[in-house]
Amino acid sequence: MSTPPAPAPDRRLVFLLAAGHRRVQRWIEARLATEGAGLTSAQSGVLFYLGSADGALIGEAAEALDLAPSAMTGLVDRMTRAGLVERRPDPRDGRALRLHLTDHGRAARAEAKAGLAHLNTQLTEGFTDDEIAVVARWLASLQVKFPKGDSV
Repeated sequence: MSTPPAPAPDRRLVFLLAAGHRRVQRWIEARLATEGAGLTSAQSGVLFYLGSADGALIGEAAEALDLAPSAMTGLVDRMTRAGLVERRPDPRDGRALRLHLTDHGRAARAEAKAGLAHLNTQLTEGFTDDEIAVVARWLASLQVKFPKGDSV
């Protein structure tokens, strides 16, 4: 008796990408809420960015995180109230404000980073390095194929 053929792989890429994103996002939010100093994933993104670019302009952080400037301003307002970041005037341009991690922000960043270290392991489990390289290349290509601000 022959074995029936395996079902064809699901190639609904937009659906699979969106569904995967929602699931991972919910997992991250739940993990951060319980283990990551009560941060949101957006706040963690800011902390991670400032960890390597402390003193960045708000617009630079928004660009790096692919956020609208208005969304970034609200996010920074909440993070400032929480004591995670502070705004300081740019020494060369008094109208510009630069973002700096506070001691509390650095500690929260370290907690979030440690709490999410498991995520990459979980995401790559069961796949070879070559397979992950292809997925990473495909995901990175989306940023080129669909540039920010390109609605056509």
